[in-house]
Amino acid sequence: MPDSDTGPFLARSLRFLQENLRSAGPAVAAGYTLMGALALLGGIGYALDAWRGTSPWFLLAGLLLGIVVGFVELAKVIFRK
Repeated sequence: MPDSDTGPFLARSLRFLQENLRSAGPAVAAGYTLMGALALLGGIGYALDAWRGTSPWFLLAGLLLGIVVGFVELAKVIFRK
């Protein structure tokens, strides 16, 4: 490929990359929300279990609530389109 043709090719490639990243942004944010909700609410449940001595119950409740919150945010992104 000659050097004179790389300019338009590179510009077009970068434009398509930018469009793809812009359209994938909400899905990526929903994925991070799912992981963050699981980590945060699971951590809170773990801390409550350690404090109250109730073994796995608050941890399981926190993880379940984290899954619900994460999937609700994911559904908002999916069904918006």
